[in-house]
Amino acid sequence: VREGHGQPGIGVHQVRHDLEGEYPLQKAKGGSRRLAHVSILSEKGLLVYILTGMTRIAVFNQKGGVGKTTTALNLAAAMSRREQPVLLVDLDPQAHLSAVHGEALGAVVDSIFAFYQEGRPLADLEVDWKGIGRLVPAHAELIKVDSVFGKGPNILNRLNQGLNDLGTDRDERSVVIDCCPFLGVLSLNAVFAADRLLVPISSDFLALRGALQVERTLQALEPVLKRRVERRYLLTRFDRRRNMCFEIQKRLSSQFGEEVCETVISENVAIAEAPACNRDIFSHAASSRGAQDYAALADELASKGFV
Repeated sequence: VREGHGQPGIGVHQVRHDLEGEYPLQKAKGGSRRLAHVSILSEKGLLVYILTGMTRIAVFNQKGGVGKTTTALNLAAAMSRREQPVLLVDLDPQAHLSAVHGEALGAVVDSIFAFYQEGRPLADLEVDWKGIGRLVPAHAELIKVDSVFGKGPNILNRLNQGLNDLGTDRDERSVVIDCCPFLGVLSLNAVFAADRLLVPISSDFLALRGALQVERTLQALEPVLKRRVERRYLLTRFDRRRNMCFEIQKRLSSQFGEEVCETVISENVAIAEAPACNRDIFSHAASSRGAQDYAALADELASKGFV
């Protein structure tokens, strides 16, 4: 069986009964290896295979202060709690996600900058993150990527190739990429590598304008990507006491329809406190509204095949 598009899916074929089981798929050019979980549905030998593997989600917005790092961290933690192995990739020169880890900030040669500068494999840069999975940390030197490497096709596809090269034993992990808050080589690397984009939007009118800018940017990139990247818009810092939040939710739904997440992330003290304690929301305050919201988000995205 060969899967050519690198996307999970379902296929149906007429085969012998004795083929039931689990099979590795051949690696398509530029894609990642998948597994086919096979079962027989009828005595006529109708076989269904479900393709699974590495799902790559970029948490992306050109506007800062909307909760990208918080969402990348807590979505990964929620996925881990669902027994989905996760690799976090910090692509932000501010390295906030790496700082939350507590021990990942170190020498530039041990950061993802070394992947770009020296060609170090991503697998060599991973550090363990208890309760979440693994992290490829960032470094402030990432700010130089645009000026040093330019914007040619090789650099724009660098992260995609690096993730493809991780190895077959890591194919079952999902990848969550924390993007920087501007459109440059690093963010484009994430978009080019991602299967899907999650766009956090804080519940204010300026952020709503930012969402429209993100959509225009993605539409402009689609001819280059030769595909439409599936995306979801997520409202963060949602305060149910403010009518404005519901107005923004209404406008967002009117603009983007089913691409808007039903789950919203509430304004919550525990969400703000957790990073200062080097924790995700679940290890910091498992019964908080913030933990409930991010668990609901993971459930929603999983039920719709997004993660």
